[in-house]
Amino acid sequence: MPTPDDVRVYNAAGFGRAIRHFREQAGLTQAQLAGRVGVHRSYLAEIEAGKLSEQTRRIIALLKAADARIVVTRADW
Repeated sequence: MPTPDDVRVYNAAGFGRAIRHFREQAGLTQAQLAGRVGVHRSYLAEIEAGKLSEQTRRIIALLKAADARIVVTRADW
């Protein structure tokens, strides 16, 4: 069941919103999160701003074609 903290992803902007939301909840800066996964901070900033990368474009297209969406929720791991 969705919680108020869940972020629904319908497009690149929603994907970026979800990443930013949970990064901020974790108390991380963009540089800290980017460093944890080995990407440049500017790349993370583009994702959070909703810039549509080729990977994001394909994922969104696959979801739309399947009449589906992603709901991002806090993990309990």
